[in-house]
Amino acid sequence: MRSYDVLAESAAPPAVVWALLLDPRTWSAWSRAGELDVSSSSGLSPDGRDGVGAIRVFRSGKAVVRERITSLTPGRRFAYEGLESPHMADHQATIDLHEVPGGGTRIRWQGTYSARGMGRWSSEGHVQRTMSKVATGLAEYASSEIVR
Repeated sequence: MRSYDVLAESAAPPAVVWALLLDPRTWSAWSRAGELDVSSSSGLSPDGRDGVGAIRVFRSGKAVVRERITSLTPGRRFAYEGLESPHMADHQATIDLHEVPGGGTRIRWQGTYSARGMGRWSSEGHVQRTMSKVATGLAEYASSEIVR
């Protein structure tokens, strides 16, 4: 089993970061998940606040990633499992949000997975760097939301 554990900080408060995690329609703007495939997803909330059990499907070209929300601690922890991915199997991840003294949010995104397909050729370091970019993308996008 492989793992990653990354940190990022946002000037945005945890409520802003949390809202972005819950709304899969925003993920393509700040992550590498691809576009949300609404027709293949299930349990999506019309108000952008998906709950436990929601299955989100993202497409980037022919690549499909399907994930299920497994646990939510409002404003603090978002957990999901990968159901389908071209590069990862048995993927379990948690995203913890911590308010930073003086304002802002520390984002800790960690997970475990088994490599599959072309992912077998990727090092843990490569996945670590990729997930760091995703967490940083979330942090920066959330920061830009508070300016609007």
